[in-house]
Amino acid sequence: MAHYQIDDDRFRYLVVGSSRLDELYSGCRWAEGPVWFNDLSCLIWSDIPNQRMLRWSPDGLQAGSTSVFRAPSGFTNGNTRDRQGRLVSCEHGNRRVTRTEMDGSITVLADSYQGKRLNSPNDAVVKSDGSIWFTDPTYGIMSDYEGYRAAPEQAHRNVYRIDPDGSLSVVADDFTQPNGIAFSPDETVLYVADSAFSHAPDPPRHIRAFDVDGKGLKNSRVFAHIDQGLPDGFRIDVAGNLWSSAADGVHCFAPDGTRLGKILVPQAVANLCFGGPKRNRLFIAATSSLYAIYVAATGAQTP
Repeated sequence: MAHYQIDDDRFRYLVVGSSRLDELYSGCRWAEGPVWFNDLSCLIWSDIPNQRMLRWSPDGLQAGSTSVFRAPSGFTNGNTRDRQGRLVSCEHGNRRVTRTEMDGSITVLADSYQGKRLNSPNDAVVKSDGSIWFTDPTYGIMSDYEGYRAAPEQAHRNVYRIDPDGSLSVVADDFTQPNGIAFSPDETVLYVADSAFSHAPDPPRHIRAFDVDGKGLKNSRVFAHIDQGLPDGFRIDVAGNLWSSAADGVHCFAPDGTRLGKILVPQAVANLCFGGPKRNRLFIAATSSLYAIYVAATGAQTP
């Protein structure tokens, strides 16, 4: 059985007490960026230092099997899908955001801003209008482990928006290290993690919220703090609850920022997503393994 920490009674209605935390795969160096393909009945995720993307499927002749989806991967980190169901990826090594077309070819969506290379795109989300919003910290250029060591060319660690016509704009430039990103179900709020590794007394380890104002953002505030490790990737359920990665597992926050509880995981969690036919299975990328657990929540709709 899974282990939970209940901080608020509301969490009891979001988890299944008898559910099991399943380890689906082990052998990654740093698992990240899970994205579910319901039409293909499979999950794709990144193994950043190993320069590969993996695919797990619960069906077919080899049920529960894992195979290599792409290698080399350009040290791909975060993944999502656009409104046409195409894979959108953030590549640390190539310092770009790409889209995988239906025929398997790759289209570069963004690799520079104002004539200077991006830092190392980390995570992305697609809005219903087709725009792609992504974070650009320096994690992928800090060493040769998750990319290629290089000096940053951008003055800030920005959050960007790619419009459907391909134009690239900065929507936030005051982060220490922007990381995970997601919209509320009605797209009126954008959540972005600030997760800086720092020796300072109080480095940012929180998730910020912004009101979405047309193509921009306003009313920045701290939405929630992570008390174990740093926030990385996260996803939203249909009720607006935010499910975040942390060093000790998955932390669930209500729309008002109250922490409802935790799903405790044996390894530090980097990212997660909802999947399965009913979007009620939480897939968890945690250090060297891919885990999954059924919950009583339903993930917000994705392609």
